[in-house]
Amino acid sequence: MTDMDIRSRALENGRPTLSVRDLTVDFPKRSGSFRAVDGVSLDVWPGEIVGVIGESGSGKTMTALSTLRMLPKRAVVSGSIELGPRRILDLSPAEMRKLRGDRLSFIPQDAMRALNPTMRIGRQVGEPLVLHRNLSFKAAVSRAVDLLRAVHVREPERRVEDYPHGFSGGMQQRAMIAMGLALEPELIIADEPTTALDVTVQAQVLKLLKEIRDREKTSILFITHDLGVVAELCDWVYVMYRGKIVEQGSVERIFTEPREDYTKMLLASTPTLFPKVAS
Repeated sequence: MTDMDIRSRALENGRPTLSVRDLTVDFPKRSGSFRAVDGVSLDVWPGEIVGVIGESGSGKTMTALSTLRMLPKRAVVSGSIELGPRRILDLSPAEMRKLRGDRLSFIPQDAMRALNPTMRIGRQVGEPLVLHRNLSFKAAVSRAVDLLRAVHVREPERRVEDYPHGFSGGMQQRAMIAMGLALEPELIIADEPTTALDVTVQAQVLKLLKEIRDREKTSILFITHDLGVVAELCDWVYVMYRGKIVEQGSVERIFTEPREDYTKMLLASTPTLFPKVAS
């Protein structure tokens, strides 16, 4: 089955969860401007895990932050970003605040920095329910117990009373994922959420994200520089270089039949368990 065969099956489901068209992001400078994202178009279909991969500075995080409307105010953004029927770039700040954390969730790279060190885990995981569903904090913390259990935190009834420093790095990331799941979003954007984790914990988090996709039918946009993570997790992948998408395709095709020189270079630079030995 070709790449287009795979994607054409998705078309039967109608509208993609996320549709980005001709996205550009410019940052003004004293002389001219710097273009961080240059004409990017991508889709994430319902229940699909899509990877965006590239080296540091390729524009992948800027693309994600554009979708979340979390870029610095000086950024000049053009193009189209649609989450289902909603045109993200046309929403008011108030409308965007309602959407962010509700229909659209974000899992950052550094969970420790994202979590409030002065607030117990249960209140933080349950806070979206207070802000978006008008639950009391007591009811939200009770729901947080279920959410932590869903992401395989042991003894969640006790751990909701802990502060973030009482959680390991992997546990903190699980708490962030639980927070992202609180309102059953249509799309989760994960920006290198496993980068700071050791290999064993990384594998656990990737397995959890797959489980969430299968159980909740949530779409996931996964930003990473790690080809191994893409191979393990994603269905479709976009390769970015210097602000542009240079190649896209199913994970199987990208890994077995890369077409662009940059993609071939990325694959060649990835360490393998059994490297070839020169004769």
